[in-house]
Amino acid sequence: MAQSRFIYLVVIIMAKTDHIYGIHTVQALLTHHPDHVLDVFALTGREDERLQAVLNLAKQNGIAVQTVNRDKLDQLTSNGQHQGVVARARSQNPLNENDLADLLKRLTVPPFLLVLDNITDPHNLGACLRSAESAGVHAVIAPRDKSAALTPVARKTASGAAEVLPFIQVTNLARTLKHLADDGIWCVGTALTPEAKSIYDIDLKGPLAIVMGAEGSGMRRLTREHCDALAYIPMQGSVQSLNVSVATGVALYEAFRQRRV
Repeated sequence: MAQSRFIYLVVIIMAKTDHIYGIHTVQALLTHHPDHVLDVFALTGREDERLQAVLNLAKQNGIAVQTVNRDKLDQLTSNGQHQGVVARARSQNPLNENDLADLLKRLTVPPFLLVLDNITDPHNLGACLRSAESAGVHAVIAPRDKSAALTPVARKTASGAAEVLPFIQVTNLARTLKHLADDGIWCVGTALTPEAKSIYDIDLKGPLAIVMGAEGSGMRRLTREHCDALAYIPMQGSVQSLNVSVATGVALYEAFRQRRV
């Protein structure tokens, strides 16, 4: 009996936690996954309505709230832009290929997916998640290796979108794109190549995956080869390219516009 208790205590102590911060992010976490949250830290002396709404939500879910000074919040977030609130939450296992398959089976409308190839900056990942959730994307897919993970920085930048939009990390992106094609999902990659068409001239209304590559290098060769069509975003000024998160927003909202008609 004593040995069982010891093993149980070790498991509890070793359980990983994340410090999630930012008003919108913590509010979304408390709204959609309150069972993930262990406790909340709030800045002493800050009493604005937005923060108070978050703290009230924590208390409604029976989650302890501690008031601490700014130095403590800076320490918990490695000097992140915490906006006076931090939630300590249980780390969750990343979603994978099996979760993607289950999601596609449950959909009752044509799938609308975003695929990110080789996006390594967590700020760009978070901004892409925010645009994707706003445009009605059902899931975001990225390689497990050599890509940005769903870190607290990415979640803060996503402004709550990461708490509601499935982010799926796959072992082999090219193989995943093949599976999507086998399921009848049209994969449209963005690239500045001679064969690419203006994104405004491509039909984006059916089952769709928009594929975005990293700034500079773009999509990797195998990723590009598994796309059914290539698209570019027309540019009118002297600037030759857009930040990947901005380009993602443009591409997703063109698809959103077409799919509303």
